[in-house]
Order: sequence, then C-alpha cells, then structure tokens
Amino acid sequence: MLNIAFRLVGDYDDACEVVQDAFVSAYRNIKTFRGDAKFTTWLTTITLNLSKNRLKQMRSRQGHEAFSLDDPIQTDDGEMTMDPPSKEPSVLDRMERQDIRTKVQDCIRTLDPDFREVLVLRDLQDFSYEEIGSMLKVREGTVKSRLFRAREMVKDCLKRNLPL
Repeated sequence: MLNIAFRLVGDYDDACEVVQDAFVSAYRNIKTFRGDAKFTTWLTTITLNLSKNRLKQMRSRQGHEAFSLDDPIQTDDGEMTMDPPSKEPSVLDRMERQDIRTKVQDCIRTLDPDFREVLVLRDLQDFSYEEIGSMLKVREGTVKSRLFRAREMVKDCLKRNLPL
C-alpha cells in the first residue's frame, strides 16, 4: 500500500499519511466489505482513491497558497535567490551618525587647548591618566579635573546643539 501511495503521491510523508488513512478507513468500513473481490483489492482501491484525493489537495493548496518573497525565482538559467536586505545601517542612520560626529567634533574644537588636549588624549586616544600627566607635565589630579570639566563642557555644548 505504501509503495502504491508513494508512486502516486510522490512524497514519502504524504504517502505514509495516505496509507494510514486507508487502513483507518478500511477498519471503520469493514462491515461494508461484501467479499466480491479479495480484501487486498478493496484496500488497494481505498488507497488509490485517497492518493488521488491527496494529489487534488496538494494541487489546490499550491494554487491558493501565497508564495514567499524569499523563495528562489525560477529563470531560464536556473534558480535566482533574492538578495537579502543589507545588515548595514541605512543611509539615513549613517547621515545622522555623521551629523552627530560632526557636532561632537565641533564641541571639542570650542574647548580651551588645555581641556581639549586632555579629552583627546584620554577619550579618543585611550592614554592613561599617568601617561597624560607625563606628556603634559602636570599631576594626575590635574588631568582628572581637566578631563571632568572638558566632558561637562562638551555635554553642555551637545545639549544646546543636538535635538532631543
């Protein structure tokens, strides 16, 4: 029965379901079996009818089911897969980020040189407080206080220049 259903339906899982349905149907309708033909002939007929019904269902489903836009497209040269959207930020996002960078840079430029150099060395170049103090020939505490004040000035500048 499985071989017959598989040959007609073409899909193993569907064929298994057809055969299972055929045996359930035969069990439920065993009282209607008259004995004019062999039992296997009767069961084969049930399997054939259920296989035909399954094929009709499959064709109907294919005609009515929507297809995915991500499915490959059949062309003369074979299949062409869809180009997925880029994981990169959109042009608008990149422009907004560039605008923010520009405003941050403008705010940094407005700082006095003493504050600007500490901010650049620490936050943009990742030097330690000790290294910055050594470079600028000031104490570590002076570096920390200048950095704090520089960050506050940049923050205030950005509050004035960036929309919330």
